[in-house]
Amino acid sequence: MESTELAANLFGATQTDEKLRRDRVTGKKEAGDIHFQVGQKVRETIADLGGVMPEDLPTPEKSIKQIIIKNLTN
Repeated sequence: MESTELAANLFGATQTDEKLRRDRVTGKKEAGDIHFQVGQKVRETIADLGGVMPEDLPTPEKSIKQIIIKNLTN
């Protein structure tokens, strides 16, 4: 995952958290629905700005697991 995808994920997560708190959501179904709605808005924003959708971003050559293992062995 590159920085663009990480940033989009973090933005979606923080906005979901804020909306859940602001709306005082406690139920799993409602929380899931809000998570989905926020995710759709994030995707709409990326598309509106002409950005690359997460599924169209290039796949890194190494996984995070490979990077961690390499760093631990050095």
